[in-house]
Amino acid sequence: MEDLSKIRNIGIAAHIDAGKTTTTERILYYSGSTHKMGNVDDGTTITDFDTEEQERGITIYSAAVSLSWRDCRINLIDTPGHVDFTAEVERSLRVLDGAVVVFDAKEGVEAQSETVWRQADRYKVPRICLINKMDKTGADFHHAFATLRVRLAAKPIAVQIPIGQEGTYRGFVDLVTMRAVLFPEQGDGTLFDVIDIPPELVEEAQKYRHILEEQVAELDEALMLAYVNNEPLTEQGIRAALRKGTVALECQPVLCGSALRYMGMQALLDAVCEYLPSPLDVPPVQAHDAQHPDKLVKCKCDPGGPLAALVFKTVADPHADLHFVRVYSGVLKASSRVLNVGRRKKENIPRLYRVFAKRRDQIPQAYAGDIVAAIGLKQTLTGDTLCDTHGKGILLEHIEFPETVISMAIEPESSADREKLVSALDTLVRSDPTFEYRAEPETGQTLISGMGELHLEVTCHRLKRDLGVPVRVGKPRVAYRETITKPAQAEGRFIRQTGGRGQYGVVTLRVEPLHPAKGQESFCFENELRGGVIRDIFLPAIEQGARDAARSGVLGGYPLINIKVTLLGGAEHPTDSSEIAFDSAATIAFHKAVEDAGPVLLEPIMKVEIVTPEEYFGAINSDLMARRAIIHATTIRARAHVVEAEVPLATMFGYATQVRSLSQGRASFSMEPSRYEKMPPDVAARVLGSY
Repeated sequence: MEDLSKIRNIGIAAHIDAGKTTTTERILYYSGSTHKMGNVDDGTTITDFDTEEQERGITIYSAAVSLSWRDCRINLIDTPGHVDFTAEVERSLRVLDGAVVVFDAKEGVEAQSETVWRQADRYKVPRICLINKMDKTGADFHHAFATLRVRLAAKPIAVQIPIGQEGTYRGFVDLVTMRAVLFPEQGDGTLFDVIDIPPELVEEAQKYRHILEEQVAELDEALMLAYVNNEPLTEQGIRAALRKGTVALECQPVLCGSALRYMGMQALLDAVCEYLPSPLDVPPVQAHDAQHPDKLVKCKCDPGGPLAALVFKTVADPHADLHFVRVYSGVLKASSRVLNVGRRKKENIPRLYRVFAKRRDQIPQAYAGDIVAAIGLKQTLTGDTLCDTHGKGILLEHIEFPETVISMAIEPESSADREKLVSALDTLVRSDPTFEYRAEPETGQTLISGMGELHLEVTCHRLKRDLGVPVRVGKPRVAYRETITKPAQAEGRFIRQTGGRGQYGVVTLRVEPLHPAKGQESFCFENELRGGVIRDIFLPAIEQGARDAARSGVLGGYPLINIKVTLLGGAEHPTDSSEIAFDSAATIAFHKAVEDAGPVLLEPIMKVEIVTPEEYFGAINSDLMARRAIIHATTIRARAHVVEAEVPLATMFGYATQVRSLSQGRASFSMEPSRYEKMPPDVAARVLGSY
């Protein structure tokens, strides 16, 4: 068994194009895990091994690799930067102990950087920051550093400052050792010189060293005492305080470098080992007692404890799905039997693997604190908890994924492939929690839904290339929702008398608007029946009937959200009542009540950030206003205007082409889902008219 204090489970996350995959590629090379560095533009990187990723030059699927540095083993996950694939970041951060967040030295904090940071905050993941691309034209370390504090409300502590920037970037000053690290003009970064600080940088280095000492003194009482008494702070003391502060989420050490030009990556690996936590350093994870779901229990990292493991990613395969598993407690063994606690199903695990991108190395067992892949689980999906078969078991916190915002109709190119398409879509649903599909009974169409145009485009390519089902695609459609504006109640009666046994169910439901807290379900069902009016055996059928009815609203057939349903009354027959009757009665009551509750149409609102040169600012602003945008802020960042706005998704189709033509290809934008909002009546009428 490995020493758990020497394991680091980390992720690399950032805005698109900040240099995550290139950073990962350099880390693998310097750690000796690979013998040649790949290039994103050439499609030769280790972690972007999917054909789609290589063609587009972006990361789509999170990829796991293991490497050794100094005396530590690092399990590293390279995550996507594009907002359409945010689920990959979400599920990776859920199981990681630490993260390296990469920023572009010219842009500083960008829109997706904020999203990633918020996700890391939610899962309480300690972070270190890398200000990358220090050699890029317009790079400015101090500007990028300031944006961490201003835009993320972070607590950054600079542990390095750059020597030069843009074309003159040559290395950095290490503020902990007070030595300079210089990289040669040519070479692959394996060789570098550690020298005294150049005379022209001594004053600046001393200034930043003083700030560093001031900040670390606040993290440790012993250092504070030494600092107040003007005693020199030791290198060892500073590192220990930085580690303590990082693990406690009280600070984020900031480094600089250029992954493309091979500078600063070894120092980043050192920082991962020194400042980010091992599985033993993070607090025990919260879990629910499987027997009493309301009771919270703490699951600490203990190889000798009962097994508790979370499946955080499923890679669907027609032959056998590959499940990525984080072991939180106990030992997960190959050729063993485990219990899927949430589904109460026993599963076999024939084989376990240590994963290195697309390569798999078989291992006999995995201990608490490890991340491995298992093959052979039949009924397990992302978010499920695995435990010992003989214990009571615990349920680890489920992973929350955002709602889909965009849909499109697809159909197989030949009718013979219809069944094959359904099987292929089921495969995709297993691997991607933000992808869903449904058949439209009225039109006979199959609708697929996802997080954005790129997400659905990649999915359709995958259907054709990987799963062998060529499809025809309709225009993208907005995933509208419905909700109610006032309380209402109604009775639903399902009474059928035929020869023999009939059907009898009477249900009275009240519906009212719900304002769910973050992470809470948008549909809530409560039972207020008094004294056994309806037997308990029929209650699940009533709830299921209401839930199924909420999947298609009364205005345009869109799903209903933010709604609370209360069971008030009903009646049953001693012989004719059945689960089917009560399910149908609940559906009738629900639809009647919703019709009286002031139903309205909701549309997805997107948070949009556009970065444009000043001369195109007016044209871009006017175009946004025509799209019903609400502009919240306009700032200037490194000689460019940054517009932050909220815009209805329905008006943003094809915006990438429009923004390029308005700015002669010089503006860029990023977009992410924000929330659902009530539509203006005239726009809603147009949508419902076309429906």
